[in-house]
Amino acid sequence: MDNIKVKICGITNLEDASLAVNLGADALGFIFAPSPRQISPEAVRPIIRSLPPFVKSVGVFVNQDPEIIRDTMQFCGLDMVQMHGDEPPELCSRFMPDVIKALRIKDKSDLESVLPYKAAVRALLLDTYSENSAGGTGRTFDWDLAIGIKGTGIPIVLAGGLGPSNIQEAVSRVRPYAVDVNSGIEERPGKKSRTLMEELFERIKRI
Repeated sequence: MDNIKVKICGITNLEDASLAVNLGADALGFIFAPSPRQISPEAVRPIIRSLPPFVKSVGVFVNQDPEIIRDTMQFCGLDMVQMHGDEPPELCSRFMPDVIKALRIKDKSDLESVLPYKAAVRALLLDTYSENSAGGTGRTFDWDLAIGIKGTGIPIVLAGGLGPSNIQEAVSRVRPYAVDVNSGIEERPGKKSRTLMEELFERIKRI
């Protein structure tokens, strides 16, 4: 199949960023919302400045004021915004064409909520639903739901519990535009494992 795009999220340090890029990551995600992987704009800025060209930098925000998002984008040099809260399509569209909307899908009854975003975002990131967390739960997303959403024609970024052990099956079944990997390649929250990252990219190459 065509080469899958890979976003490594929850980057908190230059070492992990450099390793991800050297292994073949297409994008890096930086979480500005409260999280065990939260990072400050001041820490992100030098990391982004060290990245080679054509690697996308993505800022992850949860229900943040749009002006603060814009200021953070400009200060850090972010390429894209990932909205991971309850942001409506109207707000997302203000950041086109540089916005991804994360949706936490619980079951089939949530699928109707997808369509209003079709003209408002570049892609949808599908993450596992949790009452207590906006993301990074480590729980696997329901791939059958992802297949259903893919039928809407919106580019899909598959997230939720992905790691070396299941990445090949997930990509083969869903065939998303991209995958977003975070907790499945960590030693601990905010620190990536070299071994797991190397294994992840090696398995992706075999797909």
